[in-house]
Amino acid sequence: MGYKLFYYPGNANLAPHFVLEELGVPYELSLVDRTRNQQKDPDYLRLNPNGRIPTLVDGEQVLYEAAAICLHLADRHPQAGLAPDPGTRERGELYKWLMYFTNTVQAEAMIYFYPETRSADESHWPAIKRRAEERLGGWFDNVEAHLAAGGPYVLGASYGIADCFLFMLGRWGRGLQRPPRALPAFGRFLNLVGERPAIRRALEQEGLTQPYF
Repeated sequence: MGYKLFYYPGNANLAPHFVLEELGVPYELSLVDRTRNQQKDPDYLRLNPNGRIPTLVDGEQVLYEAAAICLHLADRHPQAGLAPDPGTRERGELYKWLMYFTNTVQAEAMIYFYPETRSADESHWPAIKRRAEERLGGWFDNVEAHLAAGGPYVLGASYGIADCFLFMLGRWGRGLQRPPRALPAFGRFLNLVGERPAIRRALEQEGLTQPYF
């Protein structure tokens, strides 16, 4: 069984890349060079008509949306234990947090990084970024409270795909005035997950350098 993950260093492909490394399954990385706008090339758009990264090819199936890819990989390899069994309380918690990460936190990060998507007037961009950073701080505070009350991982004692996704978001927040690493429980989480060999391998394969978060 082999997979092909289309990626650009440090983009939303990081989470599924982490999962692939944790699974230890055969896969191929294929660079989509955003500096050359390759995500808009016709060949790539045939795979992902949204022109976004990542995309995963699994045989004849093509998937996009990082959270969906992570869930798919975990379900394809249940023996790895990266997601609770369907129908369990813990699986419901996974859905809740993974959707929070992608629909709320990641969506806000996209506004912060790409304020031009909210206004064509460049003079508006600093204010858009400030408001997005304020909201991101609140979303990260919610994660901090959750990790402080349970932890060390998103689902308590069990490591899995939600942690891969959250580590990616924590990395994205490294440039904020109050980055996730500055929050006590969140900082412990980033240090703990950041020491995992699979995480380090994925970061290095994408050519990312320290500080990772």
